[in-house]
Parts: sequence; structure tokens; C-alpha cells
Amino acid sequence: MSTPTLDPGVAPGRTAVALTEPRLPSWAPVLVGVAAVGVGALLWILGASVAVGVLAALVVFLVALPGWSAAVESRRAAADRLATSLVWSTFAVAMIPLVWLVFTVLREGLSTINVQFLTYQMRNVIGDQQGGLYHALIGTLLVTGMAMLISVPIGIFAAIYLVEYGRGTRLARVLTFLVDVMTGIPSIVAGLFALALFVLIFGPSIRFGFGGSVALSLLMIPTVVRSTEEMLRLVPADLREASYALGVPKWRTILRVVLPTALGGIVTGVVLAVSRIIGETAPLLVVAGATDSVNTNLFEGRMTTLPVFIYQQFSLATPKGLSYAWGGALVLIAIVMILNIVARIIGRVFAPKTGR
Repeated sequence: MSTPTLDPGVAPGRTAVALTEPRLPSWAPVLVGVAAVGVGALLWILGASVAVGVLAALVVFLVALPGWSAAVESRRAAADRLATSLVWSTFAVAMIPLVWLVFTVLREGLSTINVQFLTYQMRNVIGDQQGGLYHALIGTLLVTGMAMLISVPIGIFAAIYLVEYGRGTRLARVLTFLVDVMTGIPSIVAGLFALALFVLIFGPSIRFGFGGSVALSLLMIPTVVRSTEEMLRLVPADLREASYALGVPKWRTILRVVLPTALGGIVTGVVLAVSRIIGETAPLLVVAGATDSVNTNLFEGRMTTLPVFIYQQFSLATPKGLSYAWGGALVLIAIVMILNIVARIIGRVFAPKTGR
């Protein structure tokens, strides 16, 4: 007969109390996940749809893991397991469309990408002759670049006024209201406004790239203003007060202290605004028109951009047109990705140094 071992730190006649609660093994979520996937796969094999199988696996996982935790651990631990499982599950559900989109674009468009596709235009291309999106790529870079030149200074200066000079004034409240209204303007309305403006000046036949830049700038300015405004508000007031205490004027404090501190967030906001407008089709169809040739003059002649090129090729409803549309979509996604990488690099390089 074995004699129980007493804790030497516990007085005789008293019962030792454990300071730790029982815990599930670290591999418990993996085991439950495998079992849930097995249930979903079994339903799929028996004839259920993929969506039903995925939903069943998700329900099994959300019920089994917290239930096991409640039986072994505690009610509080089970609630924590349930909340964690819900967060990861919603994250996975949100990632499904993104991963599916990227996979589909790569599968359909990667075979179309080659040197000729990136360097040829569609002028005088008939039937299955080799063409490309070079003219649309140049148009996208020029129209979007001009829209940035228009929008970024206006948006940043407006945000500086709202945060640094006009706080609490009536003009600032009106400007904030107008920016919020402009945020929800449909893109086609911006295109019609730009078209009406230039038709009044140049006549009804006017179609040129600069008009598309103006239309896109109407969509870009509100995003730049709101993002820059939020970043400027995050700059600690102590930095401004320290600069003022040294006798630095307000405009120089904004230029040398406030803007460099918020530069990373401002650049991110600008990139988000560019990503918002670079895929617009309706305003460019209305104002900039379309052409099959390269046009590098923003102020004369029609100009094609990548979204318009994708729309044109898809409208052909031919195997070549569909492949060119997927190829254009892949190039457009690549441009947005490059812009985000460049923005992160700029934000990291010019961000204020925090090390000693």
C-alpha cells in the first residue's frame, strides 16, 4: 500500500491546494480542426456541396473545442477558446474571397503575360494578331499621376488647415461636411461633372486624358483629406508645444515637426486613395474616351487606361479578348501591389527615428 507524499511546505493535517488548473494540450486545436475538416469532407463525399461541407466543419470546430475546454478546463477558458475560434474563423472567411480572387487572376492571366503583351498596342490589330496593353499602361500611369499631382497637395493642405488652423471654426465644419459628402459620390457622377465642365469650355467633342485626371481627383481628394487629417491628429501636442517653446513659428513647426512625424500615415493614405481610383472605369470612359494607340499627351486626344482596356476586351466576348482582359487585370493588381510596397518603404525610411 503506497503512502501519499505530503508537500513539505504544507503543515500536517492540511490539504495542499493546486495553484494551476488543468489545461488542454497544445495540439488540441489542431486535433479538433482535423476532425472538423474530416466531418466536412465526409459530407462532401456523401453528396453535399462544398459550401455545406465548409459550414459544417466550421460549426463542428466552434462547438467541439469550447465544449472540450469546458469539460477539462473551466467555463472562463471555454469562453476564451470560443472567442479566439470566432476571431480566427472570421479571419479565414474574410481571406477566402481575396485568396480566390488572386488565384483566379493568376490562373487566367499569367499565361497571357509576355514581352509582346506588355510592349505592343492594339492599333491595327485584327483577329488573332498579337496585340498588347502598352497604350493602356501608359495611359493609366499618366492619368493617375496627374490625378495625384492635383489631389495630394490639395488634400494635404486642406487637412493641415482643418487640424492646425481651423479647429472649431465654422469654415472647418463646412469643409469637413463637404469632404464627407464627396467621399460617397459615385464615380460616374464625378465623370459627368468633369465632362460638363470641359464641354462648357472646349465644346461637346472634347475627350482627353486630363479630363479623366480631374474626374479621378474628385474621388481621390476626400480620401487624402480624411487620412491626412487623422494622421495629423495623432501627432502628440507635446511636440508642437516644445517647438513653440523654442521660438519656432507655427508654419515651420508644421513643416519640420508635424508632417515628418505623420509622414508614414500620410503616404499610406495617399496609396489607399490611388488604389481607390486606379481601377475606375466609368469616369474615364465618359471623359477620356478610348483609343487603340499610344497617346502621351494628356491635353489632346483620347486616352485609354487599364480598366477601360479590360472592359473593351471583355466586351469582345472572344477567347482572345477574355485572355487579354485577365492579363490586364493581373497587370493592374501588380501595379497596386508595387505601389503599396513603395509606400511602405517610403514610410519606413522617412518615419521619425525612435532609437537612442
